[in-house]
Amino acid sequence: MTELTPLASLSGGAVVGLSAVLMMLLEGRIAGISGIASQLVPPYADTSAAERSAFAGRLAFIAGLVAAPVVHAVATGGAVVQAVSANLVLMAIAGLLVGFGSVWGSGCTSGHGVCGLARLSRRSFVATGIFMAAGFATVFVMRHVIGG
Repeated sequence: MTELTPLASLSGGAVVGLSAVLMMLLEGRIAGISGIASQLVPPYADTSAAERSAFAGRLAFIAGLVAAPVVHAVATGGAVVQAVSANLVLMAIAGLLVGFGSVWGSGCTSGHGVCGLARLSRRSFVATGIFMAAGFATVFVMRHVIGG
Protein backbone atom coordinates (compact mmCIF):
# COMPACT_ATOMS: atom_id res chain seq x y z
CA MET A 1 0.00 0.00 0.00
CA THR A 2 1.06 3.55 -0.65
CA GLU A 3 1.80 5.68 2.40
CA LEU A 4 -0.30 8.84 2.87
CA THR A 5 1.97 11.90 2.76
CA PRO A 6 -0.21 15.03 2.91
CA LEU A 7 2.58 17.51 3.67
CA ALA A 8 4.88 16.22 0.95
CA SER A 9 1.97 16.05 -1.49
CA LEU A 10 0.84 19.58 -0.67
CA SER A 11 4.33 21.01 -1.01
CA GLY A 12 4.94 19.11 -4.25
CA GLY A 13 1.65 20.34 -5.67
CA ALA A 14 2.51 23.90 -4.67
CA VAL A 15 5.86 23.69 -6.46
CA VAL A 16 4.21 22.25 -9.59
CA GLY A 17 1.59 25.01 -9.51
CA LEU A 18 4.25 27.69 -8.98
CA SER A 19 6.30 26.37 -11.90
CA ALA A 20 3.21 26.41 -14.14
CA VAL A 21 2.44 30.00 -13.13
CA LEU A 22 6.06 31.09 -13.69
CA MET A 23 6.17 29.41 -17.10
CA MET A 24 2.99 31.24 -18.14
CA LEU A 25 4.18 34.53 -16.66
CA LEU A 26 7.73 34.45 -18.02
CA GLU A 27 7.28 32.53 -21.28
CA GLY A 28 3.59 32.94 -22.08
CA ARG A 29 3.36 29.18 -22.51
CA ILE A 30 1.55 26.31 -20.82
CA ALA A 31 3.80 23.94 -18.87
CA GLY A 32 2.59 20.78 -20.60
CA ILE A 33 5.40 18.27 -20.43
CA SER A 34 4.35 16.25 -23.50
CA GLY A 35 4.26 19.41 -25.63
CA ILE A 36 7.61 20.62 -24.34
CA ALA A 37 9.25 17.22 -24.83
CA SER A 38 7.77 16.74 -28.32
CA GLN A 39 9.33 20.00 -29.47
CA LEU A 40 12.80 18.70 -28.57
CA VAL A 41 12.84 16.13 -31.38
CA PRO A 42 13.04 16.80 -35.13
CA PRO A 43 11.61 18.00 -37.42
CA TYR A 44 12.05 21.55 -36.25
CA ALA A 45 9.62 24.03 -37.77
CA ASP A 46 11.77 27.10 -37.13
CA THR A 47 15.52 27.53 -36.73
CA SER A 48 15.55 31.23 -35.86
CA ALA A 49 17.50 32.61 -32.89
CA ALA A 50 14.26 32.90 -30.91
CA GLU A 51 13.44 29.25 -31.58
CA ARG A 52 16.97 28.15 -30.60
CA SER A 53 16.51 30.04 -27.33
CA ALA A 54 13.11 28.38 -26.82
CA PHE A 55 14.77 25.00 -27.52
CA ALA A 56 17.30 25.69 -24.77
CA GLY A 57 14.48 26.57 -22.39
CA ARG A 58 12.62 23.36 -23.21
CA LEU A 59 15.79 21.34 -22.69
CA ALA A 60 16.35 23.06 -19.33
CA PHE A 61 12.75 22.28 -18.31
CA ILE A 62 13.16 18.56 -19.05
CA ALA A 63 16.63 18.53 -17.43
CA GLY A 64 15.04 20.00 -14.30
CA LEU A 65 12.54 17.14 -14.22
CA VAL A 66 15.36 14.62 -14.42
CA ALA A 67 17.53 16.48 -11.88
CA ALA A 68 14.80 16.98 -9.26
CA PRO A 69 15.12 13.51 -7.65
CA VAL A 70 18.89 13.92 -7.50
CA VAL A 71 18.54 17.31 -5.79
CA HIS A 72 16.02 15.79 -3.38
CA ALA A 73 18.38 12.93 -2.53
CA VAL A 74 21.27 15.31 -1.90
CA ALA A 75 19.14 17.69 0.18
CA THR A 76 17.52 15.02 2.34
CA GLY A 77 20.21 12.36 2.36
CA GLY A 78 17.73 9.74 1.17
CA ALA A 79 16.69 8.50 -2.23
CA VAL A 80 13.25 9.14 -3.69
CA VAL A 81 11.21 5.97 -3.27
CA GLN A 82 9.43 5.06 -6.48
CA ALA A 83 7.84 1.72 -7.20
CA VAL A 84 7.77 0.69 -10.84
CA SER A 85 7.13 -2.63 -12.46
CA ALA A 86 10.06 -4.86 -13.27
CA ASN A 87 8.08 -6.15 -16.26
CA LEU A 88 9.71 -4.38 -19.22
CA VAL A 89 6.99 -5.43 -21.68
CA LEU A 90 4.31 -4.00 -19.40
CA MET A 91 6.34 -0.79 -19.01
CA ALA A 92 6.74 -0.46 -22.79
CA ILE A 93 3.01 -0.98 -23.38
CA ALA A 94 2.17 1.53 -20.64
CA GLY A 95 4.57 4.07 -22.17
CA LEU A 96 3.05 3.64 -25.61
CA LEU A 97 -0.47 4.03 -24.21
CA VAL A 98 0.49 7.19 -22.32
CA GLY A 99 2.14 8.60 -25.44
CA PHE A 100 -0.87 7.74 -27.57
CA GLY A 101 -3.21 9.29 -25.00
CA SER A 102 -1.16 12.48 -24.83
CA VAL A 103 -1.23 12.90 -28.60
CA TRP A 104 -4.87 11.90 -28.99
CA GLY A 105 -5.95 14.09 -26.05
CA SER A 106 -3.90 17.08 -27.24
CA GLY A 107 -1.94 17.19 -24.00
CA CYS A 108 -0.86 15.36 -20.90
CA THR A 109 -1.74 15.40 -17.23
CA SER A 110 0.34 18.49 -16.55
CA GLY A 111 -1.01 20.39 -19.53
CA HIS A 112 -4.67 19.53 -18.91
CA GLY A 113 -4.74 18.70 -15.20
CA VAL A 114 -2.67 21.61 -13.92
CA CYS A 115 -2.70 24.34 -16.54
CA GLY A 116 -5.95 23.60 -18.36
CA LEU A 117 -8.01 23.32 -15.19
CA ALA A 118 -6.49 26.55 -13.88
CA ARG A 119 -7.62 28.26 -17.10
CA LEU A 120 -11.11 26.71 -16.69
CA SER A 121 -10.79 24.94 -20.05
CA ARG A 122 -13.79 22.69 -20.74
CA ARG A 123 -11.64 20.43 -22.89
CA SER A 124 -9.19 20.04 -20.01
CA PHE A 125 -12.01 19.22 -17.57
CA VAL A 126 -13.15 16.43 -19.91
CA ALA A 127 -9.61 15.17 -20.54
CA THR A 128 -8.74 15.22 -16.83
CA GLY A 129 -11.95 13.40 -15.96
CA ILE A 130 -11.20 10.72 -18.54
CA PHE A 131 -7.61 10.08 -17.51
CA MET A 132 -8.49 10.13 -13.80
CA ALA A 133 -11.31 7.62 -14.41
CA ALA A 134 -8.91 5.44 -16.43
CA GLY A 135 -6.38 5.64 -13.59
CA PHE A 136 -8.98 4.70 -10.98
CA ALA A 137 -10.16 1.78 -13.11
CA THR A 138 -6.59 0.59 -13.66
CA VAL A 139 -5.82 0.63 -9.93
CA PHE A 140 -9.08 -1.19 -9.15
CA VAL A 141 -8.41 -3.89 -11.76
CA MET A 142 -4.77 -4.32 -10.69
CA ARG A 143 -5.63 -4.58 -6.98
CA HIS A 144 -8.93 -6.43 -7.00
CA VAL A 145 -9.24 -8.34 -10.26
CA ILE A 146 -5.68 -9.30 -11.20
CA GLY A 147 -4.44 -9.14 -7.62
CA GLY A 148 -1.35 -7.08 -7.10
